[in-house]
Amino acid sequence: MSTTNTRGRANKRRRQHNQSSSSSSSSQPNNKNTSSFTNEVRTQNRSKLAVANKIDVPWGPVFYPSVEDMEGSPLDYINKIRPIAQRYGICKIVPPQGWKEKDFFAAKMETPPKFSTKLQYLHRIHEGISFGDGEEYNPGSYQRYASKFTKEYKNKQYPDHDLLVQQNNNNSKKSEDDSTTMNETSTSATTSATMTAGEEAASIDEEDHRRFIPENLEQDYWDVVENKTREFRVEYGNDVDTEEFGSGFPLSERGRAVHGTLDPGKAKLPDPKFATEDYFKESWWNLNNIPWTPDSVLRHVKVGINGINVPWMYYGSLFTTFCWHNEDNYLYSINYHHKGAPKQWYGVPGTKKDASGLESVFKRYLSMKMRDVPDLLHHITTQFSPRLLQEAQVPISKLLQHEGEYIVTFPRAFHGGFSMGPNIGEAVNFATHDWIAHGSDANERYRSFARPAVFSHDRLTFTMAHHLNEQKSYKNCKLLLQEVERVVNEELQLRQKLLTQGVRDVSDSIQLPPNRLDQLDEDSADYDDKRLCHACKHICFFSAVACECSRSKVSCLRHSHYMCRCPFERRYLMVWSPEEELTQTCELVKERCAELKPKDADDDYNEVVFGCSENELLEPLPPIAVGVEQDLKNHKGDVMNIDPYVPLQKDSLQSNEGLSSLNQRRASMVEVSVDGDSDRQEIVVVDGSDDSDDEVEVIAVIGGNKSLKAE
Repeated sequence: MSTTNTRGRANKRRRQHNQSSSSSSSSQPNNKNTSSFTNEVRTQNRSKLAVANKIDVPWGPVFYPSVEDMEGSPLDYINKIRPIAQRYGICKIVPPQGWKEKDFFAAKMETPPKFSTKLQYLHRIHEGISFGDGEEYNPGSYQRYASKFTKEYKNKQYPDHDLLVQQNNNNSKKSEDDSTTMNETSTSATTSATMTAGEEAASIDEEDHRRFIPENLEQDYWDVVENKTREFRVEYGNDVDTEEFGSGFPLSERGRAVHGTLDPGKAKLPDPKFATEDYFKESWWNLNNIPWTPDSVLRHVKVGINGINVPWMYYGSLFTTFCWHNEDNYLYSINYHHKGAPKQWYGVPGTKKDASGLESVFKRYLSMKMRDVPDLLHHITTQFSPRLLQEAQVPISKLLQHEGEYIVTFPRAFHGGFSMGPNIGEAVNFATHDWIAHGSDANERYRSFARPAVFSHDRLTFTMAHHLNEQKSYKNCKLLLQEVERVVNEELQLRQKLLTQGVRDVSDSIQLPPNRLDQLDEDSADYDDKRLCHACKHICFFSAVACECSRSKVSCLRHSHYMCRCPFERRYLMVWSPEEELTQTCELVKERCAELKPKDADDDYNEVVFGCSENELLEPLPPIAVGVEQDLKNHKGDVMNIDPYVPLQKDSLQSNEGLSSLNQRRASMVEVSVDGDSDRQEIVVVDGSDDSDDEVEVIAVIGGNKSLKAE
């Protein structure tokens, strides 16, 4: 979810990802014994390579909210788990039982419009090169491409997987039948059984390398990225517009989402209970709604910004990659896995030390490339192995995200990963009041690269300062005060310096519109886009310097000396926020801090709360993160779903009556080839409810888009 290059606000976060179709294809021997021998050699080679190059990354934390937590604010829950989760930079949240019992998925799968994809060359993804353009798809046709692509890889690289699964199922049934006859065992038999068990364990371990399972796919992925063991290309449907193609969540009817609706009658009703009909529309856990959650900082941003306060959809295939990055303006992010195969995530804590550690590895790894592209890391086109981070002593953890699970990333935390098959995800940003200091760091970093921010940090800071009733924590209010004081002090000092140098103050003769501080709306955002500093691309929110030699160029107060070679007397200062307004805002925030400060706090309270370093006063992390053992147990033996997701009778599925009716009609789906063209796949939905065996009713024909073949 982050940005790449300079772009307009309407398309703030369009990434440049690459997508690839696996390019190595080997001939299949005709002789059955030869094929078996080849598979055995392939398995042995994979086994040896896996042992030698095994990626060993510890698991990150997993949390299990209660029904009460899911009926409340996700921001409140994240605040509750933050002391643990933030130390990893990333965590997984698994909703309680009942969450997945209803299929609320609402995205449009078969649409006339198509989205573009990015062509990723996996074997070159560590080089930092820009991604090319792939084919265009609608969500349904992409799912069929991704499923076909993944199955071809599975059949080629793991030809024995289905047979092993069938054998295991048969053995499990047999062992259950035989368990009643094994109550008595002699000492010699026990010894023999122990030896057999050891041999069996070795055999099972050998079999595991022949299975299409996450552990093997993780190793396959890094073998390609690190060792270039094969050419591999795949197409990634990332950053898909939810306004055009639909969100996976149903839209609110209570004014809680940018693209939702407002029914005044429903808006007055109590929040719906967990898993009821309206719950998935109105829950704050709905990604369309979370930026508008009470106490969310982004609720003041009334203009829709794709990927920031309006979710983006992600249509993935096997090994489609989201490269290492952190979020725009160092915001939080939350990602939900709607459908399909798991996603593998990696995360690094968002402390300055750890984030800088990753950046240092990145710079060493691509030093030559970064001479030409200093902000390469912001392009989100480079993936490198966790092994490099571990060798540099940068802490890293991983998570495997399944259907119905959330991943949350914390401010400044770098993260990346890949998909293990066809899947559908959705992501959006949010910010709590503790984010303000991270936003300040991001703002300074963007200015150093002359990279426009998604929105004005100064505007959002002062908007927060004009909604002080929302500040409930002394610590967060103190963080806000520190940022307001920093900004105001720099602003006033630079104004005085420029005026002393001869820059004219034309405030009395030029009528400028005052800054709107109640919210960031469309007009405000458009106006901000017109006052970017020519040097650092910072939005000149409080004031700007202009010169008589140009009608369009403005500069922030820091960089006015780069504007032109004209004398200071030709330059003038345009002021939107007078000194009185700035100092008054500071005083109001100070007063609010005084109200929130604990009554029993002594003079050393600030030093204890704010003076310690990021890692000071923290106990060492446990060897196994919280919730991991339960998570591994819950997903033990899971079978990955690599079939395309195609909803049936979507309108009917919204109610239990519709689901019952659908079952009675015994509707089914058949994938067929049309006109003898095996590449043109269509889904035919037929109704077999008629008692006659001779006729079926065609309900719908879906698709018809050509799928790409793996080369």
